[in-house]
Amino acid sequence: MFIKKLSLSNFRNYHRLEIDFSNHINVVIGKNAQGKTSLIEAIFALSTTKSHRTSKDLQMVRMGEEFGKIDGIVESDEIFDLTLVLSKKGKRAKYNGIDFRLLSEYIGKLKVVFFAPEDLLMIKGSPTVRRRFLNMAIGQTDGLYLHHLSQYNQILKQRNELLKTFVEKVENQLMLEVLTQQLIPHLIYIHEKRIWFLSALERHGSRVHQHVTESGELLGLKYVSSLKVDEMIEEEVFRRYEANYGVDKRMRTTGIGLHRDDFLVEVDGMNASCYASQGQQRTAVLSMKFAEIDLVHEVSGIYPLLLLDDVLSELDSSRQSKLLSVTNDQVQTFITTTSIDGIDDEIVKMADVFEVKQAEIRKVDFDSESMS
Repeated sequence: MFIKKLSLSNFRNYHRLEIDFSNHINVVIGKNAQGKTSLIEAIFALSTTKSHRTSKDLQMVRMGEEFGKIDGIVESDEIFDLTLVLSKKGKRAKYNGIDFRLLSEYIGKLKVVFFAPEDLLMIKGSPTVRRRFLNMAIGQTDGLYLHHLSQYNQILKQRNELLKTFVEKVENQLMLEVLTQQLIPHLIYIHEKRIWFLSALERHGSRVHQHVTESGELLGLKYVSSLKVDEMIEEEVFRRYEANYGVDKRMRTTGIGLHRDDFLVEVDGMNASCYASQGQQRTAVLSMKFAEIDLVHEVSGIYPLLLLDDVLSELDSSRQSKLLSVTNDQVQTFITTTSIDGIDDEIVKMADVFEVKQAEIRKVDFDSESMS
């Protein structure tokens, strides 16, 4: 899968932009606040309909404008057009000019794997960061997962609203039981998908991790469920919620479920957030991201795009080469960096290089002398 052309209108600091990309490696260089990360953000948003930088869609629209638009021509088994429009009325996603009523049906048309410095929080940060990673990664290859997640969140919101104003009445207790029963089928589907995904990611990630580190370090991923049930079947899960009714009423919120779950990243059986060095943590997260490429291909038969936002320059040239060799020239890769000096010469020779200054982009040719 490749994005051949990207067009931006009123996106971040870009007024108008059209750019063609190489099918392999594209390096975007520029000082901070010039627009290089916004370029990566646009590709990510075209894929997921969301920003990796903000939860407020209108912040992606150029200041003073009514709307922003991202267009992409994508080549996979076929060539197709994708469009995302952002405005005060909401967002609209189109595939070959046809509007999608549900964004969950659009997500996954363009598959991406994204890594930025803040993704280190996947190990050191809160469970919310890790749950978001699971939802974004699984959702690109399983539209049903996004449907069940949306339904789960809607029912959870209703359940929490009931608990906030709960009064011990028969009708309120009945409503609590009904909402709990409605919640459980969605919970079970999502839980099973997350368990499967982490198992598969661990399998691919261990191979990548050992290749990159040239060591016997083992990468492990363990799902941590707040439910603590012996079997993930509706009757047992419902009994678990029943046993927690008193706590939920007292706390006025739902204390167990997918929204409370987490997963652990381990290196050689040890919790990486507590015992791994920063370098080990970075390598573990990178291994997971590159493993996601193989996993997407395993599930869909399609290689996703790889977006590396200002992270490759912090690795030595050996690890850069090892990581990119994992893609076997099958993956269109985008690398942003403040300076070409931080990128291995051999990677630059294979790449199309673009320089960004004040939201203006030009292609740059680097000969062997300029890189030596």
